[in-house]
Amino acid sequence: MNKTKRIEIFTRWREKNPHPTTELNYTSPFELLIAVILSAQATDVGVNKATDKLYPIANTPQAILDLGLNGLKKYVKTIGLYNTKAANIIKTCQMLVDLHNSEVPKDRASLEALPGVGRKTANVVMNTAFGEPTIAVDTHIFRVSNRTGIAPGKDVVEVEKKLLKFIPDEFKLDAHHWLILHGRYVCKARSPECPNCLIKDLCEFKKKVKD
Repeated sequence: MNKTKRIEIFTRWREKNPHPTTELNYTSPFELLIAVILSAQATDVGVNKATDKLYPIANTPQAILDLGLNGLKKYVKTIGLYNTKAANIIKTCQMLVDLHNSEVPKDRASLEALPGVGRKTANVVMNTAFGEPTIAVDTHIFRVSNRTGIAPGKDVVEVEKKLLKFIPDEFKLDAHHWLILHGRYVCKARSPECPNCLIKDLCEFKKKVKD
């Protein structure tokens, strides 16, 4: 795919949705961090249902530590892998209190040092909470990048590097959200809605669904 096509794709997405953001509910970097940890292999809707009950009770590292592991589990037990996620959240909260004055760090190394936080989660927090032009490649973004030809790659790291290389700077801050929303609602895994796609004339997917 050439540069002109990429610019047109992101221009269209921007015109349709000028200020995209995550569908996770949050009011602080810490709330976002916890929500993203919980969202691994879970839906944003499911996470929001849990955090909408949790955050009014505990939305700081110390408040969650005060709940304790079993107390936290009561709020997140509807989410897949909740035992592991709850344990990681407790450990993360302790590290935030001990090492970061209860604040979410802004740099990748410190974020990735937190239990339950990998490269993807760190990218989401850096981008959405702190306005860094990072791109977290999840299954939706990996699929869209490869299927459309925007940034094909054999693994998530390769796709991330190509997206950062190929996407013009003016689109980088919001690119993560446009890509994920496109993958979630239009370029779906099993039944892509090609006839309703905003970029169908630019997409290089060879097996497009016909009208």
